[in-house]
Amino acid sequence: MIREFALPDLGEGLTESEIVSWKVAEGQSVSLNQVIAEVETAKAVVQLPSPWDGVVERLLQAEGATVDVGTPILAIDVPTADGAGSDGAGTGSARREPTLVGYGAAPAGTGRPARRRRGNVALAGVANGSTGAPDDEPGQPGVPDVPRVPRDPDQPDTDQPDTGQPDPGRRPEEPGVPLPGHTPDAPTSPETPDEPLRPGGPEVPPLPGRPDEPLAPNGPEVPPLPGGPEIPPLPGAPDLPRPGQDGTALAGHDGHRERRHSTPIVRKLARDLGVDLESLTGTGRGGLVTRDDVTTASRAGTATPVATPSAPPAAPAAPSAAAPVSVSGALSPVGGIGIREAGARETREPIRGVRKHTAAAMVTSAFTAPHVTEFLTVDVTESVALLASLRADRAWAEDRPTMTALVSKAVLVALRRHPELNSRWDEAAGEIVRFGYVNLGIAAATPRGLVVPNIKDADGLDLRTLTGALRDLTSAARDGRTTPAALSGGTFTLSNVGVFGVDAGTPILNPGEAGILATGQVRRTPWEYQGQIALRDVMTLSLSFDHRLVDGEAGSRFLADVGAVLRAPGVTLTLI
Repeated sequence: MIREFALPDLGEGLTESEIVSWKVAEGQSVSLNQVIAEVETAKAVVQLPSPWDGVVERLLQAEGATVDVGTPILAIDVPTADGAGSDGAGTGSARREPTLVGYGAAPAGTGRPARRRRGNVALAGVANGSTGAPDDEPGQPGVPDVPRVPRDPDQPDTDQPDTGQPDPGRRPEEPGVPLPGHTPDAPTSPETPDEPLRPGGPEVPPLPGRPDEPLAPNGPEVPPLPGGPEIPPLPGAPDLPRPGQDGTALAGHDGHRERRHSTPIVRKLARDLGVDLESLTGTGRGGLVTRDDVTTASRAGTATPVATPSAPPAAPAAPSAAAPVSVSGALSPVGGIGIREAGARETREPIRGVRKHTAAAMVTSAFTAPHVTEFLTVDVTESVALLASLRADRAWAEDRPTMTALVSKAVLVALRRHPELNSRWDEAAGEIVRFGYVNLGIAAATPRGLVVPNIKDADGLDLRTLTGALRDLTSAARDGRTTPAALSGGTFTLSNVGVFGVDAGTPILNPGEAGILATGQVRRTPWEYQGQIALRDVMTLSLSFDHRLVDGEAGSRFLADVGAVLRAPGVTLTLI
């Protein structure tokens, strides 16, 4: 039986995680609690154990993907010989339960769900598609019991302050179910270890402001507990600078902003590179500072030494007594902006040759032909398989087919059905010229600039001959051997931007042509296939056409035909 494992909530209401690496592959056998993946949350890198024994059927997410909690990431073929169903209802001790809190069903022998620690949300509901245990008590339907436990002092305090009112999310302790940190016979009271500590004498009066506001930096000191260790003064005491006055956190202190808006890995990377996180603006979700933000800041010259207690930052000077800024100081990296080293100046080069010709042609095209661009993302898995089959054939040893060759053939087939894309607007004569042949242009990036040589009468070539012509054409262009005849007379152009790792673009028409097709890179992507999610080879096609010659319907149908040929190469027989 195929069971999908959804990304669980790994604690404290996190909504998403990044797949760092897979530790298993499709077709591999896995056992209960075997590590299947590493994921990075906003707090740490976490190893995910397998919730079942079985065989990995599909990896539904790629490495590096950011996945929302509850999204399936893995499909496992689970044996059903033990009679266990997808709802986790096993019999006796034959069914093994995962050791990670929250996976699987409730332990046998208990009349109500087991109490779980804060931050370990029930994962069975996420994995099985439900939202809560069926026997939750009224008042909080669908929400697991979460008792208060002593929090980790290294983690930011996310609990609500003690207001003296009962917590609506808690229910009275049950007899016979000890809380963490209690012995079975220990009496429970409001001052148990799972509540905030209070002095043994009178209660400390609340600080001014709302209970949910952070403590003021210069607020009163908290008196020490009787007989307990002395509590250090609050951050921001008079003998230390207040956070925010000089734009930096206190020395040796990460600061609340750093902890809330960066992950432990990012903070370590920032310390290693000497980057001050307080000076960065996060580009991640909700202002999260990412690894890319830190590395970019390091390269840009914003790395700063970490402050030490023995060298507190100097107080800012009064505006009226500002010292003049020296030239050397003005050229220093300030405010996170890196400045070029001395001696690096602008250069000028004459516009000539291929660059001048290409620039003039693009300007003419952009300001003459009304461009329309459409996009289509296509599953090209069968085309990739066809290429692999042809490359394994000895008959194709000299002319190994490429994806560009297949796309070219698909374009030639579609142009037969849509001749509007193979025509020219003759403004001077007031005529539309329709060509009975196809001179297929191939955009080629060369050291001298962009050139677009074309294959004459490409519509009369079979796939093998077309593959050889493409190879010769691009080789001559890169070597600077393209003839003027090859650069003129094109009727339709193909541009492969996928070789640069790009998915799509808005290509500009070659002057005098009605259409140009840009192909993106082939990506291995989770894709819906025959009602299932599977890893498929996917490509995006970008078609620009001259709206004077081509209506939206004709352009859309042409693009759909090209996609149909690439999606199922056998469909070519029905189109010619």
